[in-house]
Amino acid sequence: MPDWVDIFRLLKRYIKDNVLPSVSQIAEDNAEPYRVLFSTIISLRTRDEVTLAASRRLFKAAPDLNTLITIDETRIAELIYPAAFYHNKSTSIKKCAAILLNDYEGRIPSDRDELLKLPGVGRKTANLTLNLGFGINAICVDTHVHRISNRAGWITTRNPDETELALEQILPPKYWIPLNEVLVSYGQSVCTPQSPWCSKCVITEHCIRAGVGRKR
Repeated sequence: MPDWVDIFRLLKRYIKDNVLPSVSQIAEDNAEPYRVLFSTIISLRTRDEVTLAASRRLFKAAPDLNTLITIDETRIAELIYPAAFYHNKSTSIKKCAAILLNDYEGRIPSDRDELLKLPGVGRKTANLTLNLGFGINAICVDTHVHRISNRAGWITTRNPDETELALEQILPPKYWIPLNEVLVSYGQSVCTPQSPWCSKCVITEHCIRAGVGRKR
């Protein structure tokens, strides 16, 4: 069983001066579930700096659902450009706003199954909304969490859904919320997809380097 206390102590100390992931920055400004949900939708397959700027433009124009519903898809697309798939995301955002106002009385649901019913919302988006918007324990798995957890040898899984379930079995719940923020930051700066900086790694004692070929 991994020594989670030591792993998180080392990782948090290393990343304390790093820039937070984009959605964490949005939540730090204002952790309203509305902002967390829609900034996470924007963030999918999009660089952090683009997500942050796009989200802030959207929330300046539409600080709440009642305002968002009045903005057409074309304008939403303009506001979130150049986020990846911005046309598709603008459609999802508009549909989400309508569903939330019509079916949920304008409230963001705090239940994962309900969140997953919304257009453009998968498990990553649902879990991050629960984490940062409601403070509810859930394991948010993105490419960094999936890669590092397998590379370190903590689990052996084939996809993010399997990773989420596997981590639920071995990771104490108190680490479920900080896991994503810690591993995203570390994955962007040290444990990169290609040629990871193993020479800089602070958790080498907790990592078997599974699948690592070229490293720095």
